[in-house]
Amino acid sequence: MGRIVRFSAPQHAEVVDVDDPALAPDEVRLRTLWSGISAGTELTAYRGTNPYMHHRWDTEDRLFVTGEPTHTYPLDGWGYEEVGRISEVGSDVDAGLVGRLVWGTWGHRTSAVRSADWVAPRLMEEWTGEEIDERAGAFAKIGAIALNAVLDADIHVGETVAVFGAGVPGQLTAQLARLNGGRVIVLDPIASRRELAEQLGAVATINPTEGAVAEQVRALTDGRGADVAIEMSGHYQALHEAVRTVAYSSRVVASGFFQGGATPVRLGEEFHHNRVAVICSQISGVAPALQHRWDEIRESTTVLQLAREGALALDPLISHVLPAEQAPQAFEMLDRAPQDALQVLLDYRDGA
Repeated sequence: MGRIVRFSAPQHAEVVDVDDPALAPDEVRLRTLWSGISAGTELTAYRGTNPYMHHRWDTEDRLFVTGEPTHTYPLDGWGYEEVGRISEVGSDVDAGLVGRLVWGTWGHRTSAVRSADWVAPRLMEEWTGEEIDERAGAFAKIGAIALNAVLDADIHVGETVAVFGAGVPGQLTAQLARLNGGRVIVLDPIASRRELAEQLGAVATINPTEGAVAEQVRALTDGRGADVAIEMSGHYQALHEAVRTVAYSSRVVASGFFQGGATPVRLGEEFHHNRVAVICSQISGVAPALQHRWDEIRESTTVLQLAREGALALDPLISHVLPAEQAPQAFEMLDRAPQDALQVLLDYRDGA
């Protein structure tokens, strides 16, 4: 018998019992150690705003259509940043894998079953060496999302990159953009997040609620504007400000998960007159020009390698560690007071 986090209704999470599945010959059982809560995508399911809960996603035509929604309550095991150890292997799997550390996506649950082929590229020691904080694996997926946005941004050395949003994905994006040669300006209304961004290498930070954003960025760039902006907050007002902030004929990468209608985005203004390109960055795909070399696995393992080398700071992003049984309180906190947290980890270790 295992335990799993269930969204039973909007803004209501609980931890319930579930049966542990049997192993097939080619499968392994993972015992969860850590699980990271996504304060973006996952909160849309918790709150009931996710488009999959109001429309049906037609996988063949790749369109949201009317009809029975793809997902309805109760929703089990959301979350996509897990770390665990292999506790059992099927009859066709090398027994030497038992005890190995694995990162991946299997949701907020005490254990999961995956194929040995799925596990193989996600063995943490293969990419990070023996000496690594287990919790780093909880950043592999969100790190891939941030790196995907940086790849889509096509940053060149010396260019100014404006990152909108300094939550976990924004903080990672800002660090990766700087490693890619960019001069990074971070915009966020929360003072503690701006302070952390500066500690992690941002050349400047801006409170977007104080003063005109685009004008402040131009003042920092000899009047040009940012060479590229990356929107990571999922707020339409931030997307509109990102469009206003970039220089003429420049690029905005939209990586946040936007909800509802885009009322604040006025496409007849700077977007139209400054010939701005808005690029969607979504983890299900890599930029076409890079697909022959990059995929999500490479993005995740790159993030873990950079963390091990000390080039990417992950520990400062962890604001809360809670026992897994306190998941309902964690979601309530993130829903009501998101400004008080960055990365929230659920602890599944024995006795947590």
